[in-house]
Amino acid sequence: MSKEEIRRRIWNDMEKRGIALFPKPVYGRIPNFIGADKAALKLIELPEFKSAEVVKVNPDSPQRMVRYYTLAYGKLLLTPTPRLKQGFILLDASLIPNNKLMEASTIIGSFKYGKRIDLNELPKVDFIVMGSVAVSINGCRLGKGGGYGEIEYAILRELKCVNENTPIATTVHDIQIVDNIPHDEYDVVVDIIVTPTRIIRVNKLYSKPKGIIWNKLNESKLNEIELLKLLKDLRNKMRINSIT
Repeated sequence: MSKEEIRRRIWNDMEKRGIALFPKPVYGRIPNFIGADKAALKLIELPEFKSAEVVKVNPDSPQRMVRYYTLAYGKLLLTPTPRLKQGFILLDASLIPNNKLMEASTIIGSFKYGKRIDLNELPKVDFIVMGSVAVSINGCRLGKGGGYGEIEYAILRELKCVNENTPIATTVHDIQIVDNIPHDEYDVVVDIIVTPTRIIRVNKLYSKPKGIIWNKLNESKLNEIELLKLLKDLRNKMRINSIT
């Protein structure tokens, strides 16, 4: 089964079985689901979350409570703007009133209470939480198909803000777990799967990408995401400096 066929199957199942929550329809999205709040509660009990100072969380609806708890526990929250159009936002809970943390965990709230940061301001990330359309029992993951989760990770890896040992978790509904997902070299694999009912530490078959695979990026992505152009320019300057 192809990646797109798996996505379609999961989206269809979640809609038909009444598992999907707003925003709907879930097609083309990281699907929100009944029990996302319970999965978040399980995730924050992980030692990887408890020990983390900086947590990167995707901006999608099913991970909203993960973002809230990250702030509520006084951690720094790094979140990408949708489609990385405006880069990354860093939220510092110590600068946000307690009664505004829930608002700050939304996309609109992150712009209001957070700070857009430049590439040279990106912090070392201790723990990553990603949204998924589907995830396999060996850690392979599918997003909604745009590749933004992979690009976000690759940028952080390129800048040495994360490494192979930086733990990655995803929160999903149990029906989003599948046996097999095709894997490409740029795909980010997860270490931990958290559902409303269980925690799965996977035996990964693949390593995580070591950075941006430039020959896999088309011109439209480079033109769409300003950070990629900036990073490519920085990379070229470093290469020239090393030669001279």
